[in-house]
Amino acid sequence: MKRELDRRRREGESFNGVLERTLEDDRDLLAGFGRWSDERADRVREAREGYKRSPKTGRDG
Repeated sequence: MKRELDRRRREGESFNGVLERTLEDDRDLLAGFGRWSDERADRVREAREGYKRSPKTGRDG
C-alpha cells in the first residue's frame, strides 16, 4: 500500500494529500453502501449465521 501511495505522490505532496486527492478523484468509497433493503440484509445475516453453525464448516460460531 505504501508503495502505491509513493507511486501516486506528487513532488512535495504529503501522504494525506495523496489520500485526499485519490479518494476524491478515483471514487466515492461510500457508493454502494446501503443498497440492500433491511429484509435482504436480514436474510443474508441469517444465512451467514446458519453457515457459521453448520457442521460442514468445522466451526461452532
